[in-house]
Amino acid sequence: MRFQYCPHCGQKAGMRQIGDEGMIPYCAQCEIPLWDLFTTSIIAAVVNEEEEVALLRQNYVSTTNHVCVAGVMKTGESAEETVVREIAEELGLRVKSLKYIKSYPYEKKEMLMLGFQAVVDKQEFTLSGEVDTAEWVKFGDALSLMREGSIAWQLVRAVIGQKRDF
Repeated sequence: MRFQYCPHCGQKAGMRQIGDEGMIPYCAQCEIPLWDLFTTSIIAAVVNEEEEVALLRQNYVSTTNHVCVAGVMKTGESAEETVVREIAEELGLRVKSLKYIKSYPYEKKEMLMLGFQAVVDKQEFTLSGEVDTAEWVKFGDALSLMREGSIAWQLVRAVIGQKRDF
């Protein structure tokens, strides 16, 4: 979100040079810079001991490609807590271990996605209402089911490339 008006007082923001950051929207009345805001979310490659990744179909996201578990961080929640919560909600699985992979800016939706590898024991899924289907897919087959270059594809590719001990 890019501010045009101050969220504190409602005054139209002007532009002001802020250090090395350049020209930033600024409220002269409140005397504060109005930094762009973005939503922080997680995305997780959920893997098991058989070198499989859980891929989801969520028709509201894509009717043609599989995706990973993802979700928005709630206020007061750490990224790790968000991963554990989202995997439990969407797939009904308990996370054994987590590893941070990297962050992915998603400008189209003004999001910063924090990518994780989440290790779980292989078991049947208990799907939430927002997941149409989910399946365990062998590492070697996973990327072909995803949109090439997407954030989920990049994350799964990184996890497969690392082949951590599960």
